[in-house]
Amino acid sequence: MGETYLVTGAAGFIGYHLSNYLLSEGKTVIGIDNLNDYYDVKLKRDRLILLEGKTGFTFHKIDIADRSLLEEVFKNSKIDYVVNLAAQAGVRYSIENPDIYIQSNIIGFYNILELCRHYPVKHLVYASSSSVYGRNNKVPFEETDLVDHPVSLYAATKKSNELMAHVYSHLYSIASTGLRFFTVYGPMGRPDMAYFSFINNFFKGKTIKVYNNKDFENDLYRDFTYIDDIIEGIIRVIESIPSDLHPMHRVLNIGNSNPEKLMNFIRTLENCLSISLNRKIEFKLEYEPIKPEDVHKTYASTNQLEELISYKPHTLIKDGLQKFTDWYVKYYFVEENHYI
Repeated sequence: MGETYLVTGAAGFIGYHLSNYLLSEGKTVIGIDNLNDYYDVKLKRDRLILLEGKTGFTFHKIDIADRSLLEEVFKNSKIDYVVNLAAQAGVRYSIENPDIYIQSNIIGFYNILELCRHYPVKHLVYASSSSVYGRNNKVPFEETDLVDHPVSLYAATKKSNELMAHVYSHLYSIASTGLRFFTVYGPMGRPDMAYFSFINNFFKGKTIKVYNNKDFENDLYRDFTYIDDIIEGIIRVIESIPSDLHPMHRVLNIGNSNPEKLMNFIRTLENCLSISLNRKIEFKLEYEPIKPEDVHKTYASTNQLEELISYKPHTLIKDGLQKFTDWYVKYYFVEENHYI
């Protein structure tokens, strides 16, 4: 029998791509997702349809905050690896709806840890976030930097996850790795992310809001990481299992380590969409003040990742965004869309 991977958030952006890769390698994947309506459920279901047609995949519609249903999955399957990607995402949404972040990101993650304790697995890999760095002025961000000053509840829950995993690893010898993702993008991505919403708003004829006061000298920077790079990094990390010879718990940055100015990113997105549609595209921009929960700059040091798994994300922003806009035009049948 081959090894079995439990992927929570399997209908999500990263969860779908990870599950798809594992299945292509002949692995057995148990997917869990609650299919909530934080963003377009149709996109989640379409991802799931693509997975359900593959050999080795089973799916359970479960909220990880529901301990009893989650435990049934652990009881009935011999799980070798757990990749916990189920979480309530979104920095700004955490200000509007804090309760769901506690339920999913704190209670749900606690349930994962408890079940990995009682039903031991070889390695627990879980999603943290670059948001934990808050407004850290030192760049690039290193895993050894102090992260005690998050500026959103979302970031606070991710920092809490790291602390919880550290304790469980220490007390119960659970090999675990937290991955601090840096702005992941690509085909079948999350519609709440800026690059996706910019194009949605363009096709709806809406003005695109840019939160930087038109302050180009002090522009926002983001370390954008293409989804294929993220998946390769996750796979290599899964296979590099912490042991008694090393700390049983570790936290790693996984980013492109090449931050882009927000305005450069927007212009690149325009150019890529122009190529996808074979016509000149220009966004209508409206500048607003930077939000208090927004981090000014994200910039990953990937030295630890490179030392551990000999890998560094490398996809150029123009190449990754071109793949995204090509997918978007095809997925939404843009040429036939009444917005055009």
